[in-house]
Amino acid sequence: MQKRFYEKEPLNKLLVVNKPMYVSSNSYLNRIKRAYRNKKAGFSGTLDPFACGCLIVAFGQYTKLFKYFKKTPKTYKAVLWLGATSYSEDIENIIDIKDEKVLKYEQIEKVIQSLKKEIEYLPPKYCAKKINGKRAYELARAGEEVSLKKQTMKISNIKLISYMHPFITFEASVSEGSYIRSLGQIIAKELGVKGTLSYLQRLNEGKFFFDNQKELDPIEYLDLEVNTYTGTKKCLDDGKKISIEYLEKKDDGKYLILFEEFFSIIEISNMEVSYILNKVRR
Repeated sequence: MQKRFYEKEPLNKLLVVNKPMYVSSNSYLNRIKRAYRNKKAGFSGTLDPFACGCLIVAFGQYTKLFKYFKKTPKTYKAVLWLGATSYSEDIENIIDIKDEKVLKYEQIEKVIQSLKKEIEYLPPKYCAKKINGKRAYELARAGEEVSLKKQTMKISNIKLISYMHPFITFEASVSEGSYIRSLGQIIAKELGVKGTLSYLQRLNEGKFFFDNQKELDPIEYLDLEVNTYTGTKKCLDDGKKISIEYLEKKDDGKYLILFEEFFSIIEISNMEVSYILNKVRR
């Protein structure tokens, strides 16, 4: 019986792919799996189907590392189409397109610069947040009432790139979990106009940038302090309990222990040491 392409021992890999527009993040991941002949893969930071850009992909054991990567701030380039309205606040569900008043460049720049702060906002109804076990976009598509709680977005940097009526192009660096579609609505409201996003590209997530799918060293991206282990490597190799006396840093917290061929993530709590992940191959 012929083996399927992915019946191969999964290799550990970390890379950034450039998701194209109008493809879901899950669908694009399946393409990447086939390209690398590896079925054990995952991604971090879902991009909407209409959006494109930076998508972090990991294979093998590296799929367990997403929560330990520093992925903020996230930077996006977006285009706000003045006069267009949409159910989903993007180009996929356009309701109407009307002529909108021409704005002054200085006025737009002033409004955009004023948003460099922490702001409270409502996520778009067409989003992946769950309400009573169902995704908000599923309820919205079914015509049901969608009630979402306000949340906070920290905008560490934002700038106007260009204005060619009716399109405003801007770039924003934001905190984890922020919705640029909602930011587009805030900009439109502050300008006293209607608008929706016609383009969205994620440029980076923290230090993660697209660079022709170059293989990355996860150690460079882990948001963990390195702890020096003075005991024998065999102890970690066998997964035996670690005594805190063999660790240089003894304060409570999560730490990284490095060896040439593998690394481990441990946690210290009340002078007790436990493994979070052990023997992740490098």
